[in-house]
Amino acid sequence: MSTPTPRRSKDELARRVARDIHDGACVNLGIGMPTLVANHIPAGMEVLLHSENGILGMGPAPAPGLEDYDLINAGKQPVTLLAGGAYFHHADSFAMMRGGHLDICVLGAFQVSATGDLANWSTGEAGAIPAVGGAMDLAVGARQTWVMMDLLTRQGQSKIVERCTYPLTGIGCVKRIYTDLCSLACTPQGLVLIDLVDGLSLAELQALIGLPIAAG
Repeated sequence: MSTPTPRRSKDELARRVARDIHDGACVNLGIGMPTLVANHIPAGMEVLLHSENGILGMGPAPAPGLEDYDLINAGKQPVTLLAGGAYFHHADSFAMMRGGHLDICVLGAFQVSATGDLANWSTGEAGAIPAVGGAMDLAVGARQTWVMMDLLTRQGQSKIVERCTYPLTGIGCVKRIYTDLCSLACTPQGLVLIDLVDGLSLAELQALIGLPIAAG
């Protein structure tokens, strides 16, 4: 079965994630695609964006030519700092992560199970460079862990699986999965549909993932 189109672009996906963040939330954005969420926080909302290297109060990406490489996120990308924002030692940042002070973290993933197990730090392949960073601390420390990723690998395999085959980051920690084709909730009973792109049916989505999905 060919992958349905149209898919959400990375910016459309980031906008979709940002739409579900509540006003006043303290949110960590993980390395990679999740950093785009900072550019799509709805106007008028107060959201405190956190980066594990020690920033609270990040704004959107700087305009071209205005980058300050002394002010970067955990992925070494230049960021902006909103009024009232602060940067501090990464040990204090990890204390925030581990202490339950973050409302939401948005992470990338290699695999997510239907019940919310997360694998996002290593594929286990020979020669692959593991990159756990602060993912384990975030996955269990944040009040909600959301995953933002493409649904399928380059080989067309679903990243949402019945059971993760890659080394786990956390068990039962993911509450929502946002992808280029759909948004899903992970529950102890399995996957529940939040939404899907126009032109894709629930039956087609279930065939792509290979797992049952309850209608939301």
